[in-house]
Amino acid sequence: MAAVLPDLAPWRSSPDFRLLFYQGIVTFLGSFMAMIALPLQIKHLTDSPLAVGAMGAVELVPLVVCGLYGGALADAVDRRRMILLTEAGLGVLALVLLMNALLPQPLLWPLYVVAAGVSALTGLQRPALDSLMARIVPHDQQTAAAALNGLRYQFGAIAGPSLAGVVVAYAGYPAAYSVTVAGFVVSVLLCLRLRPAPASEGAERPSLRSIAEGARYAWSRPVLLGTYAVDLAAMFFAFPNAIYPFLADELDAVWALGLMYAAGAVGSLLLGVTSGWLSRVRRHGLLVVCGAMVWGLAVAAAGWAPGIWLVLLCLAVAGAGDMLSGLGRGTIWNQTIPEELRGRLAGIEVLSYSVGPQLGQVRAGTMAGWTGTRTAFWSGGLACVASVAVLAALLPKLISYDADTDEDARLRRAAQEREMAKEREGMALRP
Repeated sequence: MAAVLPDLAPWRSSPDFRLLFYQGIVTFLGSFMAMIALPLQIKHLTDSPLAVGAMGAVELVPLVVCGLYGGALADAVDRRRMILLTEAGLGVLALVLLMNALLPQPLLWPLYVVAAGVSALTGLQRPALDSLMARIVPHDQQTAAAALNGLRYQFGAIAGPSLAGVVVAYAGYPAAYSVTVAGFVVSVLLCLRLRPAPASEGAERPSLRSIAEGARYAWSRPVLLGTYAVDLAAMFFAFPNAIYPFLADELDAVWALGLMYAAGAVGSLLLGVTSGWLSRVRRHGLLVVCGAMVWGLAVAAAGWAPGIWLVLLCLAVAGAGDMLSGLGRGTIWNQTIPEELRGRLAGIEVLSYSVGPQLGQVRAGTMAGWTGTRTAFWSGGLACVASVAVLAALLPKLISYDADTDEDARLRRAAQEREMAKEREGMALRP
């Protein structure tokens, strides 16, 4: 069982990792509560699918712009302070939602303003949060840390929406937003206990030039380029969430629509709780490619499946494949990117993370309108597999990546060992 259950080495070795783990659970539960309540409240106020869909439009641009700028900012300031301030800002926005919900006639426009603000603050925060992992977790524990973080996220993705539906149905929107506000209060208190994470010596001020420098570095590294390209291809061709309701209608299983949305998270969660073996994997590029191919094949199989239970099984397998690919990507990033560029590269990752699924929704909806729902599923899944295979052939260094022999990984490992030795010396000299 020890070889299968999650590797808890990062939990034992890093107090800051433990704090962020607790903080993430609290934040995800509260955030998912608001993520479900917010579109439901827009639907309640307008009874318009277009009004609900417009929330995605107001979120995308702030996420992309602030994600790129947040990456440059994360390399230039104390990352702990950045996480703390953005977390406090998210708490203020949750308080705005609560105050609006308590009005006799809640207003519509603040909901869109808050949605855009949350997207902007998330874009600013995520590069600092992601880039902090490589500093607080030892080099050889990055896969285990990614698995534990994924487990934490999937727990929130399953429990948060489930609780939100019950809270909104029985206690109303103010109660849901109150839980979100309370979650951010606890999260800020936990973040206050993190150690400072100052910028590297000689760090540049955030600018378009510094963002371009990060992009040039990513372009010069075939392994990194491969991780971004595979993720974009997988999400563009095989992200059919927008057409789940239509497949549920075809299968005469509207009752199972919620299960369809949750199935991927369940598959990811199952992989997370059996991820102990991944700590012994050194070929993380293979994880990226194989996980993306499993994702594509499972989505294609869902399009061919004759019944709802088989569809749910396929979607759960797809979620496990996505988790596997994500663990490989996160490990490569944290094991190879220099400390002074980590924030900017995390900002580029926010870009690929946000744009891929959005374009995938458009592709799936357009394809379903032209050829039918099932064709949109299986054709997208097969296109994902084919595109990932082509990318793997064009970028062989992604497949051959080995954490023990890769030059960038060895340099990063040596740099982290020097940083940790310097920190131990400083602690020894303290009275």
